[in-house]
Amino acid sequence: MTGKVLKTTLGALVKEYGFVTMGVISYALGWSIFLLPNNLIGGGVSGFASILYYATGIPMGVTYLVINVLLLLIGTKILGTGFGGKTIYAIVMTSVMLSVMPSIIPADFIQEFATSNGKLICTIIGGIIAGFGIGLSISQGGSTGGTDIIALLWCKFHAASPGRVILIIDVVIILSSLLFPSYTDSGDMLPFAEKLAVVVYGLVQVTVSGYAVDLYLSGSKQSVQAFIFSKKAEEMADAIAFDMKRGVSVITAKGWYTKEDRDVLMVVTRKSDLNLLLRYVKSIDPDAFLSVSSVMGVYGQGFDTIKVRTEHKKKQKA
Repeated sequence: MTGKVLKTTLGALVKEYGFVTMGVISYALGWSIFLLPNNLIGGGVSGFASILYYATGIPMGVTYLVINVLLLLIGTKILGTGFGGKTIYAIVMTSVMLSVMPSIIPADFIQEFATSNGKLICTIIGGIIAGFGIGLSISQGGSTGGTDIIALLWCKFHAASPGRVILIIDVVIILSSLLFPSYTDSGDMLPFAEKLAVVVYGLVQVTVSGYAVDLYLSGSKQSVQAFIFSKKAEEMADAIAFDMKRGVSVITAKGWYTKEDRDVLMVVTRKSDLNLLLRYVKSIDPDAFLSVSSVMGVYGQGFDTIKVRTEHKKKQKA
């Protein structure tokens, strides 16, 4: 029953994959126009792929695909089959775009639009565009894989923060560029002093790109609370709980005008899931009445963790 609630699943899926594609294109444009022509680097698998590209000429997309496929195979074996189709699609599309775009974008356009403005400006703009692309893909359930998988593997066996692990990996990758030669498109080798500057630019790029991702996703991290008044409360609660996989509470209420007892559904979910919730409600009961409001903080399973500094920890630090 619940699997047939939404009639526009195919259309929604096409829309989501369309946004993931737009995110991948934005990510590839940031690298192809602003970063690669300036021999700039970044973090993650893309950063390592760019280092090999400058040293050996191997297309960035090839290295990106090979490393991600290996990480996906290892991650699937250890972590389980938790990597969705959108992640695989995003990885393949990113590999294709990174291989094709640098050769089809006119050199005159890159020179006028990017290279002539200096490496620092290109680092910032390229980081913003690439970060926006990552954020757009993630918001639709896609992921570019890479160091995210490494972080999950590490955290499975060690007590560590995934974000901190990713940051350490990015810094290591950027610093590793000093161990590899770097050639420009004209075949000239970058002097060591300029490679040191590229490392600094790489750290700036990681910071800017990460900030762009957070800025794009900041709205999606917010939570909303919805009260749903419907004559089909039981059917709707089943759909939300078992099909949408979201928590729902049933509150018994009485309409003072009708003097009738009726069940009211209360749902707390991420703001990014609100449109999906509204689609479920409309598909089951178009006449349902909803009240939606933003909430300041949500703590518990599936949301934020309450962080309380206990007296024991205070004494240990003292």
